[in-house]
Amino acid sequence: MDVILMQSVDNLGAMGETVAVARGYARNYLIPQGLAVEASEGSKKVVEEHMRLEAKRDGVRKAGAEVLAAGMGELSCTITVQADEEDKLFGSVTARDIAENLSTDAATIEHRQVELEEPIKQLGVYTVDIRLHAEVAVPAKVWVVKT
Repeated sequence: MDVILMQSVDNLGAMGETVAVARGYARNYLIPQGLAVEASEGSKKVVEEHMRLEAKRDGVRKAGAEVLAAGMGELSCTITVQADEEDKLFGSVTARDIAENLSTDAATIEHRQVELEEPIKQLGVYTVDIRLHAEVAVPAKVWVVKT
């Protein structure tokens, strides 16, 4: 079954693309969730209008993220943890820990915005990106020190 994606779907396609999917996947998940519509001439026009409006909204969100990034300045935090003699941590520092330490009254950072490939398991200084928008990221220094 061919559907037109109303939003970008991981491992499937970007917004506006026409993709072939299983009929059950389309009818039971994509269409009820509002992620896609069945491909037809009429729905192509609806999707084009939706994409035009979404591009405007995305521009506004990006501008807001750029203003927020400029206002944040340089981000840094110190996280104290327990470690052994070889500087290995008892546990690990995760994106959630970093988000809690970086959040301030001016800006709240969610753990989904912290780009951390894998949890930190050693003492040291790390630079992680805080993704405010798909195209706007702010670097942050994270100091992991022994208690």
